[in-house]
Amino acid sequence: MEKEFAAGRRRFLCLLWGGVGVCAAITVLSLCLGNIVFTPRELFDILVGGSAGMGRSILLYARLPRTFGALLAGAALAVSGAVLQSILANKLASPGIIGVNAGAGLGVTVCCAFGVISGPRVSLAAFGGSLATVLVIFFFSRRTGASKTTVILGGVALNSILNAICESITVLDTEVAMLSIDFRVGGFSSVSYLRLAPAAGIILLALAALLTLCNELDVAGLGDDTARGVGLSVGKYRMIFLALAALLAGAAVSFAGLLGFVGLIVPHFVRRLSGSESGRLLPLCAIFGAGFVTLCDTASRLIFAPYELPVGILMSVIGGPVFLYLLMRHKGGHRRD
Repeated sequence: MEKEFAAGRRRFLCLLWGGVGVCAAITVLSLCLGNIVFTPRELFDILVGGSAGMGRSILLYARLPRTFGALLAGAALAVSGAVLQSILANKLASPGIIGVNAGAGLGVTVCCAFGVISGPRVSLAAFGGSLATVLVIFFFSRRTGASKTTVILGGVALNSILNAICESITVLDTEVAMLSIDFRVGGFSSVSYLRLAPAAGIILLALAALLTLCNELDVAGLGDDTARGVGLSVGKYRMIFLALAALLAGAAVSFAGLLGFVGLIVPHFVRRLSGSESGRLLPLCAIFGAGFVTLCDTASRLIFAPYELPVGILMSVIGGPVFLYLLMRHKGGHRRD
């Protein structure tokens, strides 16, 4: 038993530090590559030496906030997906598929309709929309006793309804359509420090809270009867985890737009490498999610350079086939190995 524990810990540490190294390398690539290319030495001189010029402005006010935004959004959406999958007991759950992102998007669209396009109020509206969506899905599954697959299909239907409401608002108000077009596709081309700052604080606090509640998340994922048997207040902690998952997704959507499939692909991939223990799953999801989204964003800038493909399109191209594959493996709520 001790040998298995030690081997598992070594494996986790290898994945953790390996992921950190890969994520750091992807971050450097994101900062260096683009229409204007920096060498790592030039990057170091600008960041540390403070050399002046157009290159410094491009790096500090375009690429840095964009890269930080991709890292934060990837970590937030991946961890949110992992938490939702545990609480809803469904490996197909993710913020983009069950409507959480769409709920956050509706909140942001309503903000745009009232002339608010940045600041804490946008993050608050995104969180409110995502939390309301999570609660609807949760109470739907509890009331109807729906199967795991039915919950996913209900979430997909809710996702369509919320997107239809957003589209209705943009059709009726063309000014909102212009403000929200980048948001609906998803991407980081317009991310600034002003838009990023409030959401970054929310994401970091929510991640820290979840990392301190890993044991409770594992127990809650065992089922209501088992969790109550060991003394866990199931209803209280389920609401806490749903709120934190909604907070992460809503904060990410507030500046990144409707990025899909991150919360599905990354937790599934990490779970196959490290297992389902939350103390290992969540930090690895944060690191791998950050690296994955940043890599996709870098690729979207380079594939059709000097033109830029919105990263949300690229991620949908990747995520769609993966979702169909997972849906077939979990057909009827039962895993097929």
